[in-house]
Amino acid sequence: MKRSFWKRMALLLTGALLLTACEASLSADRADFPERQITYMIPFEAGGQSDVEARRQHPLLEKELGQPVVITYKPGGGGSVGWTELVRQQADGYYLAGINVPHIILQPLANPDTGYQTEQIQPVVLFQRTPIGLAVPKESKIRSIEDLVQKAKKNPGKLTVAGSGTYSGHHLAFRQLEKFAGIRMKYVPFTGATTQVQAFLGGNTDVILANSSDLVKYKEQLQILAIGSDQRTELFPDVPTFKEAGYEMSPVIDRGVGVPAGTPAPVVQRLEEVFLRIARNDKIKEQMIKDGFEPLEMGAAETEKYIQRKTVELTPVIEEMK
Repeated sequence: MKRSFWKRMALLLTGALLLTACEASLSADRADFPERQITYMIPFEAGGQSDVEARRQHPLLEKELGQPVVITYKPGGGGSVGWTELVRQQADGYYLAGINVPHIILQPLANPDTGYQTEQIQPVVLFQRTPIGLAVPKESKIRSIEDLVQKAKKNPGKLTVAGSGTYSGHHLAFRQLEKFAGIRMKYVPFTGATTQVQAFLGGNTDVILANSSDLVKYKEQLQILAIGSDQRTELFPDVPTFKEAGYEMSPVIDRGVGVPAGTPAPVVQRLEEVFLRIARNDKIKEQMIKDGFEPLEMGAAETEKYIQRKTVELTPVIEEMK
């Protein structure tokens, strides 16, 4: 009896010592990270919304992490070129990338050979939401979304719509509008928001599905027909939401940052804390709102669950799109 008791006590003590050692090891890993330069890759063109936010975060990231942070770019494939590069990196926290929802979900659903799977990306945070708006040139005779729908019905497949990427948030919004309005138009994808807007302003397409930040920047040159936010925004108080206009859609793009799956939990937690601290910075939030963005403060676990829900929601949508 006594021998059995002491044997159990010895096992419990051994387990406690192992747990303590493990926790100490994890704490040490976290305390040591980072020890060198970090690469922050943007899977879109320089000058786009993802780049703008990374540049805004950059000085605070270097201050918080105590190491240089180098921003690089790998545009193409609606983000898939960059995310394919991300999942091939060592899972140590020294290589992270901007992530966009729904893009990171749509790409592998649409194309099994994309080069990555959504679950190969470990989300760290989502820090920004960008409503997508529908707009035409200021001089256009189209003055409302109803005008656009009527013109599209009279000219099926003729109206051209600029978007950023295929199987992206813009592409999804385009297909939703076609479906809910019962119309056919022609989607013209560009490699990023910068070239998309430049092409549209140059007269290369009739319509644009644009990020809210670009709508703010170029509002004097646009007639904005609808916005993807849940409620009307103070930036465009006279612009109805898509739902107000009668279409059950609220197209948005959520931006954040991710690392390769398998990155140690303490490292993910360290990055999460830093990015969330920056996201909660009042000056950063004020700048975001002024630029047309909606600030988010979504941590790793919450973001992972959100991506899982969106994957279930979007899987049948992609089947229809294909």
